[in-house]
This record gives sequence, C-alpha cells and structure tokens, in this order.
Amino acid sequence: MSRPASRAKVSVRAIAALAFAAVVVVAFDQVAKALVVANLPYGTPVPILGGALQFLYVRNPGAAFSFAVNMTWVFSIISAAVVVAIIIYSRRIRSMWWAVVLGMLLGGALGNLIDRLFREPGFGRGHVVDFISTPWMMPAIYNVADSFICISMVVFVLLVILGVNLDGSRTVSAKRGAAQADTTEPLDGGAAFSVPATDAASAAADVAEPKRASRPEQHDRRDALGHDAT
Repeated sequence: MSRPASRAKVSVRAIAALAFAAVVVVAFDQVAKALVVANLPYGTPVPILGGALQFLYVRNPGAAFSFAVNMTWVFSIISAAVVVAIIIYSRRIRSMWWAVVLGMLLGGALGNLIDRLFREPGFGRGHVVDFISTPWMMPAIYNVADSFICISMVVFVLLVILGVNLDGSRTVSAKRGAAQADTTEPLDGGAAFSVPATDAASAAADVAEPKRASRPEQHDRRDALGHDAT
C-alpha cells in the first residue's frame, strides 16, 4: 500500500520554519558577539540589572558554559556532527513544533561553530565569545547560542514526554492504549467496536427478561375458587 502524499513528500513548511529559526538564532548570536567585541572591555564585569545580570566579555576555548576548555577540536567536531544530523533528519519533520525546536538547536550549534572555525587562534581551534553572566543562577558565562541550545533541549524533552513525533502524530501511552483495548469487542471479520458499560447492562437485562416471562406465576395456575387448575 502506498503511503499518503502528505507523508511521502518533504514538508516544505517544516523545513522553512526550521531554516528560519536557525537563521534568526545565528544572526542574533553573531550580531551580539560583534557588539560585545567592539564595545565591552575584556574581562571586566558590566552590571546590567545589578547582580542579577552582568555582561562579562571572555573568550572560551571549551564547550558551552566554559566546560572542558582544553578540548576545542573535539567540540568543533561534535558541533559539526550535530549540524549535519539535523540537516539529514529535517526531511522527516512534519511537526512545526519539532521544526522550530530543531531550528533553534541548529542555530545555536552553528553560532558557536562559526566562532570555533573562524576566530583566533585558528581554524577549528577558535575561542567562543561569551558575555552573559547570571551569578544568581550559575557561575558560568555563556552567550546567545548557548541560551537557545538550552531552551531547545527543554522543549525537546517536553515534546518527547507529550508523545509528539517528528511527523506530527501523537504516541498513545501504554496505559491509555490498555484502557482503550478493554472497551472494545471483536466483530465478525476481526473489526472492533466500543461497548459502553450502560449498553452492556441493558443487553443483559433484555436477555434475562424472556426467561422470566416463560415461567407463569404460581397464582395464575389457580382458579377463582383456589383449586389448582387441571
């Protein structure tokens, strides 16, 4: 049996949404980094909202949030692999939610990959520009790309929990599927239909009623004088 056309063809809308989200994130990230490099002093905190939010321009050779600073090449390869994987799987996406989420993840990975490829000290070893500091939340310093990566991962987990698939369908939980199976009965030919509890009770009463009617009551078998009818 051939698959429906809507499932067989690539969803242009989903790919367009993914690409748009990725471009917006990359543009936002790179413009913010350019402004930081041009205007902020290196290594000097600049209060924005008191102690809640500060801009602190640093260069990070490691992963997001300044982790593993001596593994720049490794994270360059990982970022490139993430980008390639998202591009390959984009053909399977039908859900707009998944398109936006993976677009944000793609944009975040590209934003930091651009830094690692083209910033000093060299290709594949470039240091990522970080500048956002929120001491009340975490001691690490991060950037716009890191923020969108975290947001996309949170929504990613929510979509998995809610059972939303890449093609836009919903996965029925085992508990719900078992409940639906308990309320179905097979028909001739293998089909099934739902039988509400009230209808089942009514059917049972209809079957029992003729049996009661086929038994004459004892007083009907006596005549008017109280003698048994012969």
